[in-house]
Amino acid sequence: MTNLLLLGFLPSGSEWIIIALVILLLFGGKKIPELMRGLGKGVKSFKDGVNDAKDELNKAKDELDKTDSAK
Repeated sequence: MTNLLLLGFLPSGSEWIIIALVILLLFGGKKIPELMRGLGKGVKSFKDGVNDAKDELNKAKDELDKTDSAK
């Protein structure tokens, strides 16, 4: 139910064009690639952090499984 409510607040096609034009006017054409590059690096580092956390949790789970099977 909450997913359907959130979909009502997403911009439609013409609103995306207006948003893109405002961003272009605010930052200019030369700054947008730098912004996207920085955004990409941020997303990559976030994914790396999530993967590291998953690896740590899996290692801890494996160690617990080993200690339980040794008893």
